[in-house]
Amino acid sequence: MSDSEKNKRVIVIGAGLGGMSAAIMLARRGFKVTILEKNAQVGGKLNQLQTKGFSFDLGPSIVTLPDIFRPIFEGDGKKLEDYINLQRVDPQWRNFFEDGVVVDLWEKPERMRSELDRFGPEVFGEYKDFLAYSRRQYDIVEAGYLRHGLDTLLQFFRFYGWKEARDLDYLRSMSGSIYKRLSNRYLRDIFEYFIKYVGSSALDSPAFMNLMPTIQMDFGLWYVAGGLYQLGHAFRRRLEETGVTLCLEHEVLEIDRSASTVTGVQVRDSSGDLRTLPADYVVSNMEVIPAMQRLLRSPNSVMKKLRRFEPSCSGIVLHLGLDRVYPQLAHHNFFYSANLHEHFRRVFRDKKLPDDPTIYLVAPTRTDPSQAPSGCDNIKILPHIPPIDPQNPYSPEDYIALKEVCLDKLERMGLTDLRKHIIVEDFWTPFDIEARYASNRGSIYGVACDRRRNFAFKAPKQSSRFHNLFFVGGSVNPGAGMPMVTLSGQHVARMIVEQAAKGRP
Repeated sequence: MSDSEKNKRVIVIGAGLGGMSAAIMLARRGFKVTILEKNAQVGGKLNQLQTKGFSFDLGPSIVTLPDIFRPIFEGDGKKLEDYINLQRVDPQWRNFFEDGVVVDLWEKPERMRSELDRFGPEVFGEYKDFLAYSRRQYDIVEAGYLRHGLDTLLQFFRFYGWKEARDLDYLRSMSGSIYKRLSNRYLRDIFEYFIKYVGSSALDSPAFMNLMPTIQMDFGLWYVAGGLYQLGHAFRRRLEETGVTLCLEHEVLEIDRSASTVTGVQVRDSSGDLRTLPADYVVSNMEVIPAMQRLLRSPNSVMKKLRRFEPSCSGIVLHLGLDRVYPQLAHHNFFYSANLHEHFRRVFRDKKLPDDPTIYLVAPTRTDPSQAPSGCDNIKILPHIPPIDPQNPYSPEDYIALKEVCLDKLERMGLTDLRKHIIVEDFWTPFDIEARYASNRGSIYGVACDRRRNFAFKAPKQSSRFHNLFFVGGSVNPGAGMPMVTLSGQHVARMIVEQAAKGRP
């Protein structure tokens, strides 16, 4: 710890994974770190509901790129495996189509060859070639954007140069490059829906986002034994070990500032009292646009510059406890729209609720029977839908009607009499997501990935107006998902350490 770091006060707004990641890394460098979290538990969207013997992961349900978490937990003779037990999930996904075809996505190539041979001798070759192309996209993006935390298009081209970036597939859409390389209709839908990880549309995202299959196929798809919220418990334990002060049920109302410097925050504590807490640095785990609106009272001239960072999709989220098991389900399942492109256009361009949704369904008892009573099933149902339109919002009744559309579809596609077997139900709408997590218009994944609006970039991690204000989470680079938001926290910690070394503020 240098003299420039010693006793520097950092306030982190929000105990999501990005905020906790930054807090842990800074505390290990000797900064005095306090996290202010308005809810009664850590984790942000990583959340949990336990009721009547069922345990539901309310937020994320997939772990990828586990090595990104290692810097948080390693050191002092410890390693990640001392905190959580990761279990590999294979098949990674089971994919159900309207014509009755079911396709499993396996990590091991020899299993995929067996899966795809029924569609013709050329299909597995196309699959292998597509993964090689995906790997090239990942390697390029990882070398700079992910590893070094690049934040702007200018930084991107300075790092790579036009020559080095020549293999990056950015002129086509994600969908366009999939259709160029794959002839099998089922594989096309499967690889297009990898865009679920960032809550966007394959029609509008740049083609280099086809890197996402590599993240899953090369590094594995994982589950945390006992439920994904065990990762939240692990982060909290690490906060305690590194000396971070955690204040739950403390809601930040405003960020104090003077000229180009933020000086602290106004907070309502758990007893309802208002307090002023000074800080040398502030890290916001609240999404950029809500933070700029609510905590900084930013003028319209400032907010206009953020319009390209449109919120990602939202969703209705339905957690069901069932008194029977549906053996045809894998751990992760997708029930596809009959026309996936029409689904993308309706939700992401027309901003309408889907009439034929693609449904993500999680059944964690396939890996962890402890998540439901014996003989019962625990499932989460998530279709992507538009974020809240403040000028013309959908009503709660509209979302309930969509829930019934989803249940109709699942019953039609093989989950016979699903409604009759529901014994526990928990239902979230975009209004619930917005209220609980202060997300931008109920967004689940931060900022939408759009090649014309933002070239798939999210908002920068450092404020352009206040040199000691930083942002973490899904609304900033590198984007959504547990590994990416954790990485954003690590990058912000490094940026603060570098700024402190220069004597600022």
